Parts: sequence; C-alpha cells; structure tokens
Amino acid sequence: MAMAAFTRPATELRRLLHRPNAVRTFVDARVKWVRDPYLDTAVEKEKDLKPMLNLKNLILAQPSKTLPISTAALLKDRLKLPTTAGKLIERYPSVFNPFRPDHPLALPHVKLTAQALVVHNEEARVFNSRNHRKDLAERLAKLLMLAGSRKLPLNVVNGFVFDIGLPHNYILTFLSDFPEYFQLCSMDCKDANGCELLGLELVSHRHDLAVSVLERKEMHLNSRFRSGVPIPFPMELPRGFDLEKKVRNWVDEWQKLPYISPYEDAFHLSPNSDQAEKWTVAVLHELLHLLVSKKTERENVYRLGDYLGFGLRFTKALVHHPGIFYVSNKIRTQTVVLREVYRKDWLIEKHPLMGMRHRYIHLMNKKVRQNRRIQVQNVRPRKQVT
Repeated sequence: MAMAAFTRPATELRRLLHRPNAVRTFVDARVKWVRDPYLDTAVEKEKDLKPMLNLKNLILAQPSKTLPISTAALLKDRLKLPTTAGKLIERYPSVFNPFRPDHPLALPHVKLTAQALVVHNEEARVFNSRNHRKDLAERLAKLLMLAGSRKLPLNVVNGFVFDIGLPHNYILTFLSDFPEYFQLCSMDCKDANGCELLGLELVSHRHDLAVSVLERKEMHLNSRFRSGVPIPFPMELPRGFDLEKKVRNWVDEWQKLPYISPYEDAFHLSPNSDQAEKWTVAVLHELLHLLVSKKTERENVYRLGDYLGFGLRFTKALVHHPGIFYVSNKIRTQTVVLREVYRKDWLIEKHPLMGMRHRYIHLMNKKVRQNRRIQVQNVRPRKQVT
C-alpha cells in the first residue's frame, strides 16, 4: 500500500545528500545471524504474558468478574491463547482461580486470584495517571508522524497496542481524552474483502514532537547541533560475534553519512543507496524507542513498513545491522529487539508499565503450594446457538 507524500520540505538535507559519498552500495558480503542468549531470555520472559493479560481483561470486563471457562475456550483465537483456555488457566494458578459456582449443573468458571487483583489495580493506577496518559499520547502521536500523512490504518496501529502501552480498549477509553491529538478517519482504500479501512489520524503535525531520540541526545551534547549532521547509531555486537573486515569498514563509513530524521521525507533518495538505508534504520530505531519494551513482533514491523512504502528495505536493514537490531526466534514468533537499551536481558531504563508487567511475570512464575485446582481440561466449548 503506497504511503501518502510527506509534507515537510528537506531543502537543506537534499543539498547535503548530493555530496559524492551520499550514494554507495552495501558490500557483497553475508552478515550472519548469531544467537544472543541474553536478548532471547528478555523475549522469553514474556512468554504467555499477552494472552494471559487478554484473558485477565476479559474476565474483569464481566459484571460478575468471573467467566465460564467454556466461553474462554470459544474465544481462543481472539484472545490469542497458545493452548486451550483450560490449560492456560491451570498453568498459572497464582493468576487464575478456577471454581464451580454453587448451584446445580453449574459449569466451571474462572476468576482472578487476590494477588492478581492487587497487581491489576496497581496497573490501572499507572494507566490512569496523568503523566502516563500524556506520555502515551505523545508516543502515539510520534508513531503517526512516522507516516507522512499522519495517519495509519487501525490494523497497523492495533499491532502496536501492547508494545506502545495502550489500554486494550484504547478507542473507547483513551482517544476521547485527547481530541486535540487524535481522530478516527477513513483511509480511502479497502481491505482484501472490499471493506473500507478505518484509520487513526493525528489532527495536526506537532513540531515539538518531531525530534528523534538520537537528535535529542545530540542536542544535549552539542549546542551547535544542526539538521543533517552525521549522528552514528549506538552499536553493540554479542560476545564472539565479529563482522568481516570489509563489512566492518562499510559500517564505519556508513555511520559517517548524514543523519536524516525519521520525521523527514527522504523518499527522494535512491532506495538502494546507503544514505536511504541510514534513513530506513533511523525510522526503525525511532519506532522501537517509542515502544515501552523496545521490542515488537517482526510482523508488526513489516506491516508498518509495507504501508509506509519501505517494502523490503526494513528487511535489509534488520539483516545488515546486527549491532543495532536483534531478531529473536523465541516464543513461537520472531521479535525485533533494540540492542542498545538492554544490559544483558534487562532494560536499562524501565518504563513504569514494564515494571507492572514484570510484576505479572513474577506472579505467573510463582508456584501455588496448596492444591486448589479443579479439573477443567475436559471442558469443551459449547456450540453457539444461531
């Protein structure tokens, strides 16, 4: 899907990028993938976290704060459960409390444990805090500004709901608080089924937010900072990994190319040039910085790239720059991780929402001594009556 044209001029950048070293080509060398056990651990820690939270939110959305397990079984795909609802509930007895209501012929139900409710209530306070909501609005605005049209289809935005820290029902509970920022819109195109696509639009460009994390750091270090200077990307290769000499030399020269803000228009550059690749990396780098865990499923990255018009350029950037990005194959998917923000398997700077998620992870890993489980593995979802 083609991206609408960017609206901001880049006259100064065009002048800088017409220098002789602005267009080169990547060396003909293979950059191998090397496993990083620390970043794999960072990804694997969150195994089942999203489906657990999906089920938790569904239970609490019920008036009784309980849910028939058979209903959860019917919604397995919607909840993105990795196994049956019954098995997931049994796997995390510190989070879910299966029980049978005290009346004849009652089906097994599930509710949250007292410990899980405590964590949920603290998480709700984080979600509802003024500072968090303002920070979230700004990060969502920056995500939309990565698109020159300042709007993205909802199916693209929805891929980042968990990673950017939006509440699961953000359209009803979040967007209405920021009418000066966001509005729902038509995308003027249709999906594969011929249905009109809805999107999320930033009401107006916010120049105060159109500064990348690397530009802010450079401004802090250099009072004479100006657009188009060569800002290098932080790079860190795992122990035992070494680039071929010609690749290392290419990277050293590539880092010296002018840095183009991900909020600028650089689609005028030859897509196969190294300068265009540096801009592509800038977009990916900024995207991952907007996310509370600094990582997301690769499918989300590719879906965004396809809409923005990058196509295979995102794929090449991930392959060419293992010192900036890492792709983990853990937890039944592929996850793109920003290396620089992790020390071994821990985030260097932890967002408050990540603190809450680690509380949930701790609870999920906690064992329950007393045997209070009921047999739910044989529960079959009832067929819906039409």
